[in-house]
Amino acid sequence: MINVFVLHNGRLSQIHIESREDLENTLPVWVDLTDPNEEEREWVKGIYGVTLPGEDEVKDIEASARYYEADNGDLHLRTDFLIDDDDDDEPARTVTVAFILAREILFSVHTVDLPVFRLVRMRARSRPGSIADYKDVLMDLYATDAEYSADALEGIYQNLEDVSRAVLQKDFSDQDAAVALNAIAQEEDLNGRIRRNMMDTRRAVSFLMRGRLLNAEQFEEARQILRDIESLDGHTSFLFDKINFLMDATVGFININQNKIIKIFSVASVAFLPPTLIASIYGMNFKVWFPELEWSFGYPFALGLMLISAITPFWYFKHRGWLK
Repeated sequence: MINVFVLHNGRLSQIHIESREDLENTLPVWVDLTDPNEEEREWVKGIYGVTLPGEDEVKDIEASARYYEADNGDLHLRTDFLIDDDDDDEPARTVTVAFILAREILFSVHTVDLPVFRLVRMRARSRPGSIADYKDVLMDLYATDAEYSADALEGIYQNLEDVSRAVLQKDFSDQDAAVALNAIAQEEDLNGRIRRNMMDTRRAVSFLMRGRLLNAEQFEEARQILRDIESLDGHTSFLFDKINFLMDATVGFININQNKIIKIFSVASVAFLPPTLIASIYGMNFKVWFPELEWSFGYPFALGLMLISAITPFWYFKHRGWLK
């Protein structure tokens, strides 16, 4: 899918593209391609002389391949963007986007539609004068990515608060601990992805600043983005500490529950030690009459009694949840 945007009174306006002729008759500031097919790639190459990278090239994580200037002057960037949709059944993930700055147009290539891109399109349509050229679009994408990550961090904190209340409740079973550990692991994974995503955004913005590719207003906006990312780094560190605390607390409660079970076993073992000691000393060394010796069902009865005595403790332990 190809989305083409033009500037109209400082607003981004999307142009409906159905054919190559439609693309040729526009003066876009942003050409956004979501999982483009070969025909769309040929349109971009034939009209603008820009060769779009393939999926393998987009995912290349070598530093030299993520930010570079081609021989023809085109600027290439690879940046990760976060996806953390509550309505999405898939877990949070990052998607690498390839940016190409050429012919005063921003070209973006990615495999799936991204929440950050949707937000930028929506805001640019409602805020006149917010965008003046293709570099403003790119800086707006980076700024919105930082805001999106900040919102995701707030969601992590709220979810960890819910886990904290569950862990510190009066009755905290092993089943509750399993649920808490699963929730903590998911929030830790998302927090790590956000931190990695912010690190990648910082590198991209720093590259633009070092290359002196931005005007004064864009340079100041880039500095503000870096300040926002710095504050988010501190917040991710705080969340990592909270995650480690909740993880240690949950494991500690699991150990406490296990110690309670072991304590019961220990008490039962000690309670049966005196009878066992007496039986081991005296055994059956008394001259006494056992009616079961002459009973035809005595042996099957003894085997059944052994079986019941073995099954009963297991049933009791399973009923109490000690075998889970």
